[in-house]
Amino acid sequence: MTQDSKKELVTSTDYSRPYRPFPVRAYNRLGRIFELQGNLEPEELIINAQKKTGLADLGDEAALQSLDVLLNSINNEARLNPLGKLIQKSRFNRALIHRLRIEELLKKHPEIHEIDLGRITLITGLQRTGTTLLQRLLNSNPAIRALSSDELLEPVPTRNLNRGTKMIRKFRSSMAHRAISYLSPDFRVVHPISKSEPEEDVLLLDLYFMSQSNEATMNVPTYARWLEKQNHTHAYEYFKTMLKILSWQHAGKHWVLKTPHHMEYLDVFLKTFPNANIIQIHRDPRKTLPSFCSMVAHGRGIFSDHVNPEEIASHWHRKVLRMIQVTETVRSKCQTDRFLDVSYYSLIADPIEQLQKIYQWVGMDFDDQAVKCAEQYIKTNPKNRFGRHSYCLEDFGLIEEDVEKSISGYRQKYKIPFE
Repeated sequence: MTQDSKKELVTSTDYSRPYRPFPVRAYNRLGRIFELQGNLEPEELIINAQKKTGLADLGDEAALQSLDVLLNSINNEARLNPLGKLIQKSRFNRALIHRLRIEELLKKHPEIHEIDLGRITLITGLQRTGTTLLQRLLNSNPAIRALSSDELLEPVPTRNLNRGTKMIRKFRSSMAHRAISYLSPDFRVVHPISKSEPEEDVLLLDLYFMSQSNEATMNVPTYARWLEKQNHTHAYEYFKTMLKILSWQHAGKHWVLKTPHHMEYLDVFLKTFPNANIIQIHRDPRKTLPSFCSMVAHGRGIFSDHVNPEEIASHWHRKVLRMIQVTETVRSKCQTDRFLDVSYYSLIADPIEQLQKIYQWVGMDFDDQAVKCAEQYIKTNPKNRFGRHSYCLEDFGLIEEDVEKSISGYRQKYKIPFE
């Protein structure tokens, strides 16, 4: 990281040379010499998870087919370093352990399937449009239920819902956030993370191994293309079941979900949650695209020593256009009152005014407590509190005219200003 004259932290734009603490450099070097980490093998991961839990049922076999495609793509394309392999191996092992515990929990408590999730509002939009800010502003109201970081990292209790389980959740969440801050200090500037704040529910889709997060953190083009051609119905049904499990543990009458991933599969989302309403945030894609490419580059740099900015830009430029197209197709077939469009610039300029409009739209009272909670969140979470995110189109070989031409129709429809 660099510093300006005022000592403000500024993210690096040298994406091809990721930041490495000395212990990490040493581990990766030794890992290559002694071949500490081999390929990620699904059979090995499954056996280890089953041994650790003493359980056997992993649920829908289609999820394991997705895992197989993903791991093959990682092994053949991602070029993970030894630490990257170790982290991903641990991640997939935890996901399989969760799946085993989920199936066991559902057998013991079949009533979970009958839980009514209540009202659901989805916040979506292209990456870096302010979806995180809006979700966290809404979540500041105790009457609104979002998904916390510790729930997403540890969604099912080890045995029962006791105080020890909750402490384990908080401990693992805290360690995960500390690890990310240590391995990539720039990433915390790009996307402020906190164990007390909600995170993207796309992490629940990770448990079905059909998630956009994999292509955001690793170079897995074969998996990404495969994912686009699949029917995501079963993955979203599993996602819905996970929400019921979390509601069984901590009920909520009004859920606010958030992730750009749902734009790409919005038709499936709306079939799974037929009564959900959608808030879509809009911001100049000439800013959001390089900002997200920068976020991807910093994230990939944790796991691989081979980060190609132009490859990242090519992949995500195409992906952004696909997300816009899919969403527009779905919206053309839906009632217009199911969608609320929010300008990023209006949200930044006057968040309280935008919240008032949103509360009115969803049919909730924006009372004094809700206003006070939102104002307190704004006060304690100022923009750039961890540093300044530096990025531009040129860093990724993107040409402004080409990007503008590709998204001009989207800009015109939603009257998105030039930033």
